[in-house]
Amino acid sequence: MQLTSLHLDFQNSRFKRVNTSCYLFCLMFFFSSLAFSAIDTFEFDNAQQEQTFHELTKKLRCPKCQNQNIADSNAQLAKDLRNKTYQLVKEGKSEDQVVDYMVARFGNFVRYDPPMTPATIFLWLGPLLFVLGGFYFLYTQVKRQKTQQDDLDPDEEKRLKKILGGKKSSDKKGNK
Repeated sequence: MQLTSLHLDFQNSRFKRVNTSCYLFCLMFFFSSLAFSAIDTFEFDNAQQEQTFHELTKKLRCPKCQNQNIADSNAQLAKDLRNKTYQLVKEGKSEDQVVDYMVARFGNFVRYDPPMTPATIFLWLGPLLFVLGGFYFLYTQVKRQKTQQDDLDPDEEKRLKKILGGKKSSDKKGNK
């Protein structure tokens, strides 16, 4: 009898643990940030404005996330930039005008393809200069190895001639 009641108590406590785990999982799911994330909905006057907006949000980089465009980023700054882009497009601004506005405010970093200017010339030419510098370094190393000769003192030279001379005479015997 005692065994049965102990067995039932064990099952009951196990059921409570599973039940509690289920409740915790449900609470975590409902209170997660995904459950409360908002979806931006924008209404446009025509299809051209909507297309312009989507192209711009794909072209502009989120300054906070650094490697995401403002369309894909969930950062608050990206949301603000999407709203400002929407506002400028609704006002009838062209793509270039919107990009110029964002560049004036955040610098060329907000673009995925910054223009070649004196400030960004190193970013464009840096990888090429790095590769050319590597090839130059390899060239000088190979050239230095070719010109470098091993100078032997007279004792080492005699020993080398003896070793090489012994092999040549044994090779001649083996060939005959």
